[in-house]
Amino acid sequence: MRLFTGISIAPHVRDHLDGALRDLRPLAPLNWSPVENLHITTKFIGEWPETRLPEMKHALAAVPVSGAIDITVKGIGWFPNEHRPRVFWAGIHGGETLRTLAQNTDQTVAKLGVPVEHRAYSAHLTLARIRETVPLDSLRHVLRDLPSGCGFDFGAFRATQFFLYVSAGGKYTRLAAFPLE
Repeated sequence: MRLFTGISIAPHVRDHLDGALRDLRPLAPLNWSPVENLHITTKFIGEWPETRLPEMKHALAAVPVSGAIDITVKGIGWFPNEHRPRVFWAGIHGGETLRTLAQNTDQTVAKLGVPVEHRAYSAHLTLARIRETVPLDSLRHVLRDLPSGCGFDFGAFRATQFFLYVSAGGKYTRLAAFPLE
């Protein structure tokens, strides 16, 4: 089983993202993420034996939490950069509480043998992946010509739980929920 933990996007924010993506998808032949798959990853666990799933759930239930997390989805960009992009993303602003959840989850599952993440946590929504060089001129042109101040503000919500997900066949399914309050 391929597992990760994350936070689901509120329906009204998902609707705003869906509207923007409907306009942007025709502009570039990218591997666009299905809107129903958008989530905020807090820890990529990777392959995990199904026989040890109860152990993982038990560990995640013990992750120290600091309360609900106020999250704003705003801004867009490219990883690693605009000149050699591999990922087109939307920004996630969740402050120190979100970073702490990611760190605490990382430390908790490390006790089960999951590798620790050495990169700094960078919350984002993966809107599309770029696996090979494709023309991006139309997409870049539209993004540049939008009115300044547009900011790609997709909305805000309060996360009161995080989830354990399984990734299979291009779909993400919730396996368990854990309260943040």
